[in-house]
Amino acid sequence: MGTIEQGQRALRTPVQETRAKARGGRGWYAVVARTGLVAKGISYGLVGALAVKLAFGDGGKATSRQGALHALAQHSFGRIVLILLVGGFLAYALWRVIQAVAERSDDEDSAWKAWGKRAGYLGRAAIYAGLTWSAIKILSGAGNRPQNQKAHEWTARVLGWPAGTWLVAAAGLTILGVGLWNVYRGISQNFEDKWRVVRLSPAARKWGARAGTAGHLARGLVFGLIGVFVTKAALDFKPTDAIGLDGALQKLIQAPYGPWLLGVTAVGLVAYGVFCLVDARLRDVSA
Repeated sequence: MGTIEQGQRALRTPVQETRAKARGGRGWYAVVARTGLVAKGISYGLVGALAVKLAFGDGGKATSRQGALHALAQHSFGRIVLILLVGGFLAYALWRVIQAVAERSDDEDSAWKAWGKRAGYLGRAAIYAGLTWSAIKILSGAGNRPQNQKAHEWTARVLGWPAGTWLVAAAGLTILGVGLWNVYRGISQNFEDKWRVVRLSPAARKWGARAGTAGHLARGLVFGLIGVFVTKAALDFKPTDAIGLDGALQKLIQAPYGPWLLGVTAVGLVAYGVFCLVDARLRDVSA
């Protein structure tokens, strides 16, 4: 029986072999997926840790993940971690691309839903490819521009296009939708549906789920703020209203009871980082 399976494997093309590994969630594909999730968790944890320090007046700052990577690169050991994160971000992007190629549609899924899933995977791959490139530039000594500034420039450019107002508004509403989805996911804890049955103490699993709830709620708040202000930039035709992750955290600290609100959100982002590490251990990564 083993000889037959080996023969079948030998007849597969590299693409077919990759799809087989992805659909089985095994081999190098599983390593790539779990490495990417670990890198994702560390990046969110860094942002949260810096924001916690800011909330408690301990010299932190409200920054994006690129900004957190830039802060990390200021330390000799941090540069080693950053090099490892480059590999992790690249692994995450590769995982999502393979998912888009190998994903099997459920029988009840419509063609639109199936292609929507694939588009979502490719969108996430693009984000992490961008993070990979940002980390490489930081390692090479290039400066890091605030995400807020990039949001202003991107919004101004798109508003100048035909139907630019509609495009920016659609982007804002999409980001807001991502925020609401994170809130729903955190409250329902449906992320546990993707967890495998592995040898893990009930307490560890329970606290992993709690970290997931806190983390998704914090992400929901941050993405919700970004979505609202990007939509506002479209409605008012004012690019400087658009914000990034760093801008969302700055909005929190400027609100009434700002340090407390930022502190709770920052702890939630750290919790999301912890959740990603648990997810890397438990997740069924088969496509």
